Amino acid sequence: MLRTFVVSVGVIVIGLGLGGAVGGRHPEDGEHVRVLSSQDIQEMLDGVEAKATIVEVTIGPGQSGLAHRHPGPGFVYVLEGEYELGINDEPTKRFKAGETFYEPTGCLHRVSRNPSDKGPTRLIAVVLHSRDTDQIAVPVEHHQ
Repeated sequence: MLRTFVVSVGVIVIGLGLGGAVGGRHPEDGEHVRVLSSQDIQEMLDGVEAKATIVEVTIGPGQSGLAHRHPGPGFVYVLEGEYELGINDEPTKRFKAGETFYEPTGCLHRVSRNPSDKGPTRLIAVVLHSRDTDQIAVPVEHHQ
């Protein structure tokens, strides 16, 4: 049931996300993040009431985001461009428009980069988390 929910929301949001402008900018990094939806869901996550937050992330040419962790699992679709992802100690991977990836709860998202110098990277991310979570991307100051 949860998988059906995530897939359904992802399909709807991908359709809606194609036309929107990015609203928020994090001045300390190269990412623009816009919340598209934040909805309480019926399913529990680790025994607590859960919420699904959907964001559109835009990363400018050659830009990177800060290292961070998510309080729940993330399901991501690359809308436009290419994206380099490095989590935990795994090798950095590159994803292209139309591809998806998964980030486990609490993993260190150490690389978040647009490898192109020609155009933006745009992502849609669905993050599941407890309803009382106030931050879906928690910055990590120092990482190895």
